[in-house]
Amino acid sequence: MLSLHQLRCFLTTYELGSLTAAAEELGYAQPSVSEQIRTLERSLGVELFHRVGRGVVPSAAGESLRPYAEQAVGAAEEGRRAVRAVTALETGTIRFGIFGIARLYVSATLVADVLARYPGVRVELIGQNSTEVLDDLRRGRIEAAMIAAPQTSEGLTVLPVARDELVYLSADPERLASPVTARRLSKAQLVMPDTTWRATDSARITLRRMLHDAGYDPSTRIEVEDVETAVELMGVGLADTIIAKGAALELLPRLAPHAGWVSLRPRQFDSFAIVHRSGARLSPAAQLMIELSTARIREVAEPIR
Repeated sequence: MLSLHQLRCFLTTYELGSLTAAAEELGYAQPSVSEQIRTLERSLGVELFHRVGRGVVPSAAGESLRPYAEQAVGAAEEGRRAVRAVTALETGTIRFGIFGIARLYVSATLVADVLARYPGVRVELIGQNSTEVLDDLRRGRIEAAMIAAPQTSEGLTVLPVARDELVYLSADPERLASPVTARRLSKAQLVMPDTTWRATDSARITLRRMLHDAGYDPSTRIEVEDVETAVELMGVGLADTIIAKGAALELLPRLAPHAGWVSLRPRQFDSFAIVHRSGARLSPAAQLMIELSTARIREVAEPIR
């Protein structure tokens, strides 16, 4: 019967052309490797190598065996890696990229879902803005992420999973009496979050396009980093703001209970997507996070299927 140990000795000898070199590579004594080759030859009833000088060359039978030996050893290694990945999923650290607004939708429930399945893992949700998360993804710091759909996706696989409406928030009821047009928006006093990423933030890009298409230029009165501060400033009447509706529904009751929201005209949307490097073989941990985060975001935002 063939064994993986015999096949590894055979392949190493085939590659190096020497029983002595193969023994050194594998960390065995040379007689041990020779015995494994002889046992393999007896099992198959053929000679696998011919001695030439101080080395060996494969016989016709050895040449025929090589691709099958590589497949068998390769399959065993894949199995070993799969088992290690499952073990890591049960006891290791799971990292997943998630942008700022999405944490208001899914972060707590996502972590709860993971720990319910794998109580022994450690969870890291990484990122503030989608641009930052994409940088981490391209540099290999994370395997997969949920982001606001990127404007460019070279080298990435992007799967849109949900979308949410961008809405206008104000503490002044008169400003909420009807949908906000591009003309009204161009004259509004706005506080906007994500100031560090203002050039690449997907929501801001959508709003700039809306204004430019109508012949207006965007402007802001106040720039801040986090959406909570933007909503608080709006709530005390210093400026209005525009954020995704799901975030508004989450934040208004506790940060600005007397404020409200209204749609834009025409309505505008921000899309959420799962993204990973194209061609990447995702670990079980990454696949788990993709499955759970997609299910959660589709519970609170409009699914894209």
